[in-house]
Amino acid sequence: MEAREHPIHPQPVKGRGALSRLPHRFTIDARDTFDDGWGEPGADDGTPPPVTEVLLEDARSAISANDSPDIPFDYSVNPYRGCEHGCIYCFARPTHSYLGFSPGLDFETKIVAKRNLAALLARELAAPRYRPAPINLGSATDAYQPVERALRLTRGVVEVLARACHPFTVVTKSSGVELDLDLIAPMAAQRLAAVYVTITTLDARLARILEPRAAMPARRLATVRALAEAGVPVGVSVAPQIPFITDDMEQVLAAAHAAGARRAFYTVLRLPWELSPLFREWLAAHFPDRAERVMARVREMRAGRDYDSAWAQRMHGQGVWAELLRQRFATACRRLGLTGERSGLTLARFDPGALRAQGDLFGPDGFS
Repeated sequence: MEAREHPIHPQPVKGRGALSRLPHRFTIDARDTFDDGWGEPGADDGTPPPVTEVLLEDARSAISANDSPDIPFDYSVNPYRGCEHGCIYCFARPTHSYLGFSPGLDFETKIVAKRNLAALLARELAAPRYRPAPINLGSATDAYQPVERALRLTRGVVEVLARACHPFTVVTKSSGVELDLDLIAPMAAQRLAAVYVTITTLDARLARILEPRAAMPARRLATVRALAEAGVPVGVSVAPQIPFITDDMEQVLAAAHAAGARRAFYTVLRLPWELSPLFREWLAAHFPDRAERVMARVREMRAGRDYDSAWAQRMHGQGVWAELLRQRFATACRRLGLTGERSGLTLARFDPGALRAQGDLFGPDGFS
């Protein structure tokens, strides 16, 4: 395995969330840079900023099944691995380790695109053994990240779902979802589609370092409004809640409700595997005055650890601060009239025969 250097004083990279190519957990030989006292922390070493590279992949399957009781969907489809939005808190970052890439800068600069996803999805939905349940798009990485504008893999997936009248939900922080309103709005009218827009904070300056290549908060509110005006059931995700960093949950919920959101949910910060040191690097660079305080509160919610994967509390944490968050969220939603219930999508219209009848759309063998 290739060794990767990890700088002693990682500095922010313009337009990126992670500060370094932190070695992944399967790396055999990792090297740290030695500080001999002659260099200046943060000095420009002349290294050009990382550019985004798109790697095309022929996926083996389209639908991922979920049996975790704390996740409100059974199936998900993810057109991309990695995400250019660069959200430093993204719980999916450690999945890049399975590809031999760093969960740090590689996660947001090496984007793997599943070019055959629509064909695979059509095949799997049309299979006699398939039992329908609402599918979530982008459960791991955003299905409408910047590369979607060129590749349109998510649109291909939505087209398949539309032909089969199969219900789905989307969770995104991108205005790109508006480009598919011509497909999503008619499906929503048949109770086949709902969208959740993630708005972590209304503070544009914070958003720029927290999730650097995602749409700005004001733009996301405009997307909520556009979806609602098109008749699409729309909710807001105020996730993740980060102690002493994101502190405007009530304001986000109020603004989203004013824009047309009628549902809401939240989670607290999750730091599995390599995400913990990556987030600590980010804290040290951007919030050195409160870094230890933030991590102390994170550990308080995780039974003294940086992360606890137990499903009973991994989404919302435990302890006094977690309970305070729960009460704040519940109170704000009750005052605004927001519900935590998912949009009631129907399975009654699902028609796998529509995909079998149009098999020629997917190649000479029907679905390849």
